[in-house]
Amino acid sequence: MHTALTTTSRPSLLREAGLAYFPVALMARLPFAMMVVGILTLVVSARGSLALGGLTSAMTGLGTALFGPALGALADRYGQRRVLLWAGVSNSLLLIAIAWLAFSPTRDAVILAIAFGIGATMPQVAPLSRSRLVGIIGRSFRGERRSRVLNGTMAYESAADEVVFVFGPVVVGLLATTQGPVAPVIGAAVLALVFVTAFALHPTARVEAGDGETIEQAPAIELLRARVLIPVVGALGMGLFFGAMLTSLTAFMADRGVPEQAGLVYGAMGIGSAALALSVAAFPARFSLTARWLVFGGVLVAGAAAVPLAQDVAGMAACLLIVGMGIGPTLVTQYSLAAEASPVGRSSTVMTMLGSGVVVGQSAASALVGLVAEEAGTTVAMFAPLVAGSVVLGAAVAHTVVSRRG
Repeated sequence: MHTALTTTSRPSLLREAGLAYFPVALMARLPFAMMVVGILTLVVSARGSLALGGLTSAMTGLGTALFGPALGALADRYGQRRVLLWAGVSNSLLLIAIAWLAFSPTRDAVILAIAFGIGATMPQVAPLSRSRLVGIIGRSFRGERRSRVLNGTMAYESAADEVVFVFGPVVVGLLATTQGPVAPVIGAAVLALVFVTAFALHPTARVEAGDGETIEQAPAIELLRARVLIPVVGALGMGLFFGAMLTSLTAFMADRGVPEQAGLVYGAMGIGSAALALSVAAFPARFSLTARWLVFGGVLVAGAAAVPLAQDVAGMAACLLIVGMGIGPTLVTQYSLAAEASPVGRSSTVMTMLGSGVVVGQSAASALVGLVAEEAGTTVAMFAPLVAGSVVLGAAVAHTVVSRRG
């Protein structure tokens, strides 16, 4: 009887967060993955300019870069609920506005301004979800089990990110092909309004607000420590890789007359990535986070180095499968290191900095590599993922140096 009571009282993250939390949090981040590609597709279709489409995507990323961490800081201070409700509604309205105005005689400057607003109000669901779960784990678990649950949670969260970042463009492609270029943007607006609102109203949103208690925050200057900034740079490199890989792959498939199939081939990367991300929880403790970043960052670079050598779709899919094996564990490691290094009371800010880094990198690389492919050709563009992977691995080396000095 005593054993049964002990087992029952043992905390479980699923029980602490609630069964509905995980599907709601997963769906709430899907608009995040659809926006950049959806807006790019919309503007190119409506205005007939690849350059303007790339610039519009870049403005979305710029808005996120400037205001994403600020939303995280506001969530740390005032709680996630009110920040998410405001951001979700504002973002949905701006998405509807750009869908409505893209095909109108409205000046390009207005479209760019709205795109900036979309990035600025983008609900930071993924980083705020990590912050909530880190808070629950810190409150409910102790000792070695806390570390094990934290690693498993970061593994799940990164796998969830991979699912939406890989399949978000696939959803955009399907909607744009079957319903027209406006459909993905309207779809993202509806998803944001419904699921971001549900995510904001979920009871776990009160964890970060401290249930009405005043939380002592570390000074903001601690956000500039190397142990915080290096994972942010690594996340930026991951975003650069996502954007460079998707854009160069689209050019690769366009050369073969099937650009609409780029999203399907891109999905090969998600298979290895999600599988390896989930397996991180089973890695032994002696395989340190720093060592994991170096190892799997190296796998990412090796796969990216093979991308320019691919001669057909099967070869490209094989390269993406290898690349995926490096992406998942690397993302898990970056977020785990950031969670450990987060200053007291600023978890949402740090997680949002990483999430913004991914979006900014994806937007910037999509715009830049699109121009490179248009001006210099697909062969040159295919080297962009290798450059982006080198940023990820370089950040891993920098973190290793800092850790040894520490």
